[in-house]
Amino acid sequence: MLRTTASNLPKLAQSFFFHTSFSKSTLSSSSSSSSSSSSSTFLQSIPESEAKLIVNPLYHFLPQNQNPFNIVELVSSHLKTNNPRLALLQSHIKELIPHLGHRQISKILLRCQSNFVSALAFFNWVKYDLDIRLSSHNYCLIIHILAWSRQFPLAMKFLSELIELSKDVSSSEDVFQNLVLCTEHCNWNPVIFEMLIKAYVKLDLIHESYWSFKKMVKLGFVPNVIACNCILNGLAKMKSDAQCWELYEEMGRIGVHSNAYTFNILTYVLCRDGDVNKINGFLEKMEEEGFDPDVVTYNTLIDSYVRRGRLEDAFYLYKIMYRRGVMPDLVSYTSLMRGLCRLGRVREAHQLFHRMIDRGMDPDVVLYNTLIGAYCKDGMLQEARSLLHEMIGIGIHPDSFTCRILVEGYGREGRLISALNLVVEIQKLGVTVAHDIYKYLIISLCREDRPFAAKSLLERILEDSFQPDSDIYNKLIESFCRSNNVSEALLLKLEMINRNYKPTTDTYKSLIHCMCEINRSVDGEGLMVEMVESEVIPDHEICRALVNGYCKEGNADKAESLLVSFAKDFQFFDSESFNSLVKVYRDVGNETKLMELQDRMLKAGFLPNSLTCRYIIHGIWKSMRLNKQRVQTVAV
Repeated sequence: MLRTTASNLPKLAQSFFFHTSFSKSTLSSSSSSSSSSSSSTFLQSIPESEAKLIVNPLYHFLPQNQNPFNIVELVSSHLKTNNPRLALLQSHIKELIPHLGHRQISKILLRCQSNFVSALAFFNWVKYDLDIRLSSHNYCLIIHILAWSRQFPLAMKFLSELIELSKDVSSSEDVFQNLVLCTEHCNWNPVIFEMLIKAYVKLDLIHESYWSFKKMVKLGFVPNVIACNCILNGLAKMKSDAQCWELYEEMGRIGVHSNAYTFNILTYVLCRDGDVNKINGFLEKMEEEGFDPDVVTYNTLIDSYVRRGRLEDAFYLYKIMYRRGVMPDLVSYTSLMRGLCRLGRVREAHQLFHRMIDRGMDPDVVLYNTLIGAYCKDGMLQEARSLLHEMIGIGIHPDSFTCRILVEGYGREGRLISALNLVVEIQKLGVTVAHDIYKYLIISLCREDRPFAAKSLLERILEDSFQPDSDIYNKLIESFCRSNNVSEALLLKLEMINRNYKPTTDTYKSLIHCMCEINRSVDGEGLMVEMVESEVIPDHEICRALVNGYCKEGNADKAESLLVSFAKDFQFFDSESFNSLVKVYRDVGNETKLMELQDRMLKAGFLPNSLTCRYIIHGIWKSMRLNKQRVQTVAV
């Protein structure tokens, strides 16, 4: 519990606001009445539903349920009845609802603060039924009322809601300040400020929780060690080590006694730093203050040593635990076994596993996964499979990770059929196989040029709501194309489009390559036109495949036309495609056509390289040789 009493708060609050640069006029107005204080505590960007100005004295001549001056009294009186029906009240005072503003809401909450049920019913009625956007002051009042009535879960709910609103609405909104202001007008429980710290931590607003702690200390509050540990743990997870030590020192200064949890958090921080001397010094200080390291402390240290490859030090601590009467738990053994497995000492890890069981501990799926993963990594799949059957036999269900490491282990050994059988076996046990495992198997089968097996697997798992992505389709199409099964590849492209996946450059590249390979370059060119119409830009490899395809089919004119078109439309000047065309004319041995081609290509922007020159020289030489042979034949 906080040690500052409620009677001391107004003076402390004034001191707080003086230090936070609030003017004297603001302070005086905040202490004069609840209505004036609320004006400075509204959520800044939430539109205020302030009551309309009441300036007409003739309102007093109106019926009671139409006089705006009576709205607070009417609602408060209704809430004090044994069974308040707010829907009935709403119809009775419907003409006064527009006059129900933030000030009136605060006054009504204060009047029924001794009955949290009525206060909560009114708050929810205003918020949900009347759809009035409540002010920070309204929220703070209901939070204090609920905390005073020891309705802590509800208070925490609204406190978290207020923090979210303040965070989203205004960076200048200070929830702590507003809570302090409201303590002058209602009953309050100091524990609310510890709850504020916990709410900030729960919402991952660690720095806000830290600054709230500092404000509390400035006002004279002394939060308990649990609240301090919440901040400390949050700072440690954020790697704000300097602030961790600042908080720890401040805890000592204001008299908050650390507990084992405090020391374990700070041990974790030190282990991350890796300074062994600091760690040892801190453990000595911990023992001087009467705290013996517990299993969490030792586990933190063992895990730190394992991560740094200092396995001997980790095992030394493991032995010390027994000497000091601290029994290692599953976390201890998991860390040590993981360290052994990383160094390839799987057999020793397995022996430690059996030692743990002999000491009466029950292994879990994490421990089994550690060993199975290590055996799979070393290619010892039979041992891994035996462990799988062992864990199933003692009632431990393999999880998705177990499946993944085994499937990938079989995949690395090229035993994909065994991996598929394993998946079926695990599925029968009711284990949900993750989609990425199926993707791994399909792509692995494609890489092994077994597209029909991959497609069969895809068709089977589609029945289990599996959603293949474009990468799977591309790999399947590529694999079918490598085996020249272009009809299957085209069907997959159509299925891909039907599933609203746009074929990519890789999709078309595989198909065009295959078409050109099987002497269907015209169809390949048709696919190229289709991809351009779909705003997918071809690349050099597609250009090369089409030019080579036409050259292989003996259609040099079409190859040249396509090459020029690529240069003109896409600025592709592919030397390899140019040389393929030159090679065709070289093989014919027509010197004139070869030189004419060279001239046309130069005009189109193609520059010859060393291979081009070699082809041309060889073509001219071949042409001269053919001419000489013809002359000799005529002479004979």
